[in-house]
Amino acid sequence: MSRIGKKPISIPAGVQVTVSPENLVTVKGKLGELKQQVKPEIQVKVGDSTIEVVPTNAEDKNQRALHGLYRTLIANMVKGVSEGFTIQQELVGVGYKVSVEGQVIEFSLGYSHNLFFQLPPEIKAESVTERGKNPLLTLRSHDKQLLGMVASKIRSLRAPEPYKGKGIKFVGEVLRRKAGKSASSK
Repeated sequence: MSRIGKKPISIPAGVQVTVSPENLVTVKGKLGELKQQVKPEIQVKVGDSTIEVVPTNAEDKNQRALHGLYRTLIANMVKGVSEGFTIQQELVGVGYKVSVEGQVIEFSLGYSHNLFFQLPPEIKAESVTERGKNPLLTLRSHDKQLLGMVASKIRSLRAPEPYKGKGIKFVGEVLRRKAGKSASSK
């Protein structure tokens, strides 16, 4: 059995978890509501303050793989509706700018035109620009999967290049840098 799958998930105060007969897990909290369909070979048992994920046949390789997966997905749902998730991205480059107006983000990334990015309604964004520092974009949401997909899509607008490190990168991300051309010894 999966070591991660065996761990029970604690339910914080203010979070409601329900499992329908079709194995649809619904988690409601102060930040929103998330749903996850669980395959029938995995059982989700909701107690007073914990959730347990149990495979029907622990010997089946596919069920062992799904065991840890669904436990992690449900744990992320519980954390998301109670605390939420945050991703910060940094724009590295001369003249790179970002501004947020409602659900639209405007980027100036060195192209001949500005780029506009429409955010889903579940994600909130804010930008910070301080003198002498790189502009920072902060994304917040209760849905970890959606947040990661949107952050990845934003990063792909101008991925960091390996020589100078210019582009959109995650805060704390370590980039593999390459050495530039070296002068010939003539």
